[in-house]
Amino acid sequence: MPQPTHLDPALYTADGGPVGALLIHGLTGSAAETRPLGEYLADRGLTVRCPLLPGHGTTPADLESVRWQAWASAVQDTLIELQSRCRAVFVGGLSLGSLLTLWLGSKHPEIAGLIVMAPAIKMRNPLLPVTPILRHLIKYNPLGAIGDDDLVDPDARQRAWCYDRLPMNAAAETYLLQRQVGAKLSAIRQPILIFQGRHDAQLSPQAARIVYEGVRSEDKELIWLANSGHNLLVDGEREEVWDRCYTWMMKRL
Repeated sequence: MPQPTHLDPALYTADGGPVGALLIHGLTGSAAETRPLGEYLADRGLTVRCPLLPGHGTTPADLESVRWQAWASAVQDTLIELQSRCRAVFVGGLSLGSLLTLWLGSKHPEIAGLIVMAPAIKMRNPLLPVTPILRHLIKYNPLGAIGDDDLVDPDARQRAWCYDRLPMNAAAETYLLQRQVGAKLSAIRQPILIFQGRHDAQLSPQAARIVYEGVRSEDKELIWLANSGHNLLVDGEREEVWDRCYTWMMKRL
C-alpha cells in the first residue's frame, strides 16, 4: 500500500506539565499512529514522547537486522528521559508497542500505569514460533506486512504510515520479545488498561484476556472495542480510545 504522503513517520515530542506519557507504535508502523493520541494528551497539558523504534519510519530493509533489544533499549532511554522531567509517567503501546509497554512495566514498578492496546502476546498466525528459523530461509513474509484488512473504518488506511513488507527477521524478533514478556507478566503490578478490537484479525481472541489474567495488578480494566481492527489507534473508535486513556490516567494520579 502506498504511504499516505500527508503523514510524518518521525518521532513526536511535546513538553507540558509534570505528568508524562510515553506512547509506542507497532511493528512496521511509525510514530504517525501514536502522534494523534500524543497531541490529544499534549493539548491537555501532558508531556508526551512518541519515539520511532529502530528500523522503522524509513524502508523495510532497515528492519532486516534489528534485534528486539534495540527496541527495548530505545523505549527505556525515552522513559528515563521523560522521568527526569515528570513526577508521574504513564506508558502505552500498540501491538509490538504493547509488548514493549509490558516489558517496561515489568522492570520499572515506578511507572504510574500501563495502557496496552492490541496486545501482541498471542497471535493468530501459527507460523510465528518458527520465524526464528524461517528468517534464515526467507527474507520477507510472503503475505506482506502486518495487514490492514481488518480495519473497520474505510478511511483508516489514510491515517496509518507503515511498511508494505515485513522482514522475517522483524517477525522473529517480535516472537522472541513475546516470549520474554510472557514470562514476566506476573511481575507487573501497576494499574493497567487493556484494549482489543473485536475485528482484530492479527491477534488471538484470547490475547487481551491473557494479559488481564497474567498480570498481578489489583487495578486492571479490559475494554473491547466493537468496531475496531488491529490498529485501533487509526480505526473508527480512536477518539473514544484517546478519551478513555486520558480519563483513566487522570483518575490514577
